[in-house]
Amino acid sequence: MARELAKTYDPKGIEDRLYQKWLDKKYFHAEVDHSKTPFTIVIPPPNITGQLHMGHALDNTMQDILIRWKRMQGYNALWQPGTDHASIATEVRIIETLKKQGIDKHDLGREGFLEKAWEWKKEYGGRIISQLKKLGSSCDWDRERFTMDEGCNKAVTEVFVKMHEKGYIYKGKRIINWCPICNTSISDAEVEYEEQAGHLWHIKYPLMDKETGKPSTTEFLEFATTRPETMLGDTAVAINPDDERYTHLKGRSVWLPLVNKEIPIVEDTYVDVEFGTGVVKITPAHDPNDFEVGKRHNLDVINIMNDDATINENGGEYAGLDRYEARKRIVEDLDKLGLLVEIEDYTHNVGTHDRCKATIEPLVKEQWFVKMDELIKPAVKAVKEGDIKLIPQERMEKVYYNWTDNIRDWCISRQLWWGHRIPAYYCDECGETVVAKSMPEKCPKCGCTHFTQDPDTLDTWFSSALWPFETLGWPDQTEDLKYFYPTDVLVTGYDIIFFWVIRMIFSGFEQMGEKPFKTVLFHGLVRDSQGRKMSKSLGNGIDPLEVIDRYGADALRLTLITGNAPGNDMRFYYERVENSRNFGNKIWNASRFIMMNADQFAEKTGKTIEKPAAEDLLPVDKWILSRLNTLVKDMTDNMDRFELGIAVQKVYDFLWEEFCDWYIEMVKPRLYATDDVKGQNAALWTLKTVLIDALKLLHPYMPFITEEIFCNIQDEEESIMISKWPEYTADRAFTEEENAIEIIKAAVKGIRNVRSEMNVAPSKKAEVFVVSDDANILKVFEEGRLFFASLSYASDVKTQSDKTGIADDAVSVVIAGATLYIPFAELVDIAAEIERLQKEKARLQGELKRSESMLTNEKFLSKAPQAKIDEEKAKQEKYKQMMSQVEERLNSLS
Repeated sequence: MARELAKTYDPKGIEDRLYQKWLDKKYFHAEVDHSKTPFTIVIPPPNITGQLHMGHALDNTMQDILIRWKRMQGYNALWQPGTDHASIATEVRIIETLKKQGIDKHDLGREGFLEKAWEWKKEYGGRIISQLKKLGSSCDWDRERFTMDEGCNKAVTEVFVKMHEKGYIYKGKRIINWCPICNTSISDAEVEYEEQAGHLWHIKYPLMDKETGKPSTTEFLEFATTRPETMLGDTAVAINPDDERYTHLKGRSVWLPLVNKEIPIVEDTYVDVEFGTGVVKITPAHDPNDFEVGKRHNLDVINIMNDDATINENGGEYAGLDRYEARKRIVEDLDKLGLLVEIEDYTHNVGTHDRCKATIEPLVKEQWFVKMDELIKPAVKAVKEGDIKLIPQERMEKVYYNWTDNIRDWCISRQLWWGHRIPAYYCDECGETVVAKSMPEKCPKCGCTHFTQDPDTLDTWFSSALWPFETLGWPDQTEDLKYFYPTDVLVTGYDIIFFWVIRMIFSGFEQMGEKPFKTVLFHGLVRDSQGRKMSKSLGNGIDPLEVIDRYGADALRLTLITGNAPGNDMRFYYERVENSRNFGNKIWNASRFIMMNADQFAEKTGKTIEKPAAEDLLPVDKWILSRLNTLVKDMTDNMDRFELGIAVQKVYDFLWEEFCDWYIEMVKPRLYATDDVKGQNAALWTLKTVLIDALKLLHPYMPFITEEIFCNIQDEEESIMISKWPEYTADRAFTEEENAIEIIKAAVKGIRNVRSEMNVAPSKKAEVFVVSDDANILKVFEEGRLFFASLSYASDVKTQSDKTGIADDAVSVVIAGATLYIPFAELVDIAAEIERLQKEKARLQGELKRSESMLTNEKFLSKAPQAKIDEEKAKQEKYKQMMSQVEERLNSLS
């Protein structure tokens, strides 16, 4: 073998080179090919403001694993990449950048600001893409898209106009979530509720005296509120019509202090009789529930707040004050009037903007909305009927239905400049609204030719919702769209199920008449080693690029997936990254060992390694081939079920333990202590064959190291990326040989444990006697004599059916079906041997007791599968046999 691997694995010297090779060879690129089955994943587009974080690293590693695996299985695999314009985040970032230069957004004007924004996007927008490449992401970069590119803009406009024509998009005054810091409306999905310590202010309003028509000085209605400043906009107080305490108040009114006006008492079932006094103040302009009550009772809607959360002119003497300063003053004034009953400490959930963390203010504003009641129905049906699978199913479906069952109309307009501008135009003459793909030439109502476009932009998620089909060419009916849609799997964090997943689903059904994807695979958050969420404020964020720089992309990828279960959060430990790097070194060294021995074999014999005849394969060769065969089946099954963490653990264990720690050690005596050319060829062929297939199984998880080894250890294929995924075959199932080698492994472990307990150095060789009345077991040890002797530090191995010729002071190791004796009495403390056997006896007694209690337990016998019962019976039989051998040995020593 001409090529050679470097002495140590250095990711820095390999990863960039291999990634460039893959790009140059166009391995990531997919074209329509009707001879192949498509497999499509669309990337959750990262924000152009983004810097690669651990969440991205996990999300994209999972996608890359699936896409590389399916590519190897022969699918026409497309991983569609792109980035998101991220309206609010980007606009805020650009404003901050301009501020440092002494420039105000409004001084530039809209067009000037957008020029700066596009410049910013050009400079920084590609940063996260280059970072994803460092991770090894095998996206089809030739197809990279941006949510504000020409094609996406066309799709967004098409959807808006179409949905407006159908009545699904409308403009109306509704209560919305307003961020006073970002100065824009935000959707319900962008509101984060956090527990905050606050107060409940208990206030009383005077009842209006029926006779004098003036506020009473003796009768009051008491209620509690967490936002006393909103009383400036109160237009009623409400009671429940079934509340017997207040039947006498029907048709009456109260005096609104500070504002000094009369407001009615209304009856509404919204009021909870059990909560507090059963009285609620109603502020339709500043509370979503009050807004609905106001609509039912035709109450005035009085907005008392400016966009920056200061009190407006409707607040009278409090106008101009910040909302919290106004609150303080109002409470003081109510107290002076004797209308403040008490202040109670109160912890409650407060809505905050997920971007800037400011407390949200519910305000009534004219905005654009998507009517959700009909649109959501096919999205619910698709999940209920299993057309779309959510993984983990039970947990995510519960979250999904909780959102869909309580869905409200979606506010889609944003008071921002960066984003898709709403395609609505207002006639400058008569104010007529025209929704169209481009500015109208003439007003259909008055004939005017001058229009002004709506200044608002669309919610970022409006364009992201179209991502699975707009990236494939929609609204044009392209070949890509017909072939690659619907996509197969969406991989995403559980935290954006509302923002994005549900919206993509209903958009897919509405625009395409078909689901956007078949499966949604959710993952959790990557937390720090203490289980805390990574955040700037805690300063506990870990930069994936720094980890890659220190340990390599493969080590990071393996760490993120090992032990990871769908939907679950994981903790990040540097020790685990080091373990992953060590695993890479282990397979690197094993590969070097194979290549070095193959070269030596060629030099010595003048032959290259060939596939051996079946009879030349020893039981140990068949054992490892059979174990690999089982691994292929199990791993593929796990990956089919999206159990990526379980799958990679299996190949990890196989390579580290069975291949490196056992098989390589088992074949060393054949390579070094014999001149058996056929046997050495069989060993080297098996080593190479098993390693190559195991590398293929590992490739989706650790693409770089597997490619480097693969391209050096064989000449038949140019890349592991496009090699065939291994498949289970019946002709590699060697059950008998598997059982035989497991017997030898048990014997080796037993001997090593005994020697370790007695502090016998590995250099001290001793004869090993294998005693069994089972001829098949003796045959196993005879066939494996060469490597068994090496692994058990034996000077010689003798097999016999009884103890003839074995010294009484020989140390014993009991395994199922046999006892091994090692005559080194001169090294053994007999008392210690008796003590060890007594411990073994106690252990076996415990196992027998446990087994007995299970097999006499009616509940277990009636409910457990027969296979489980048979397995337990077999264990009990094995323990009885071992106990008999231990007792016999104890008797011989006493």
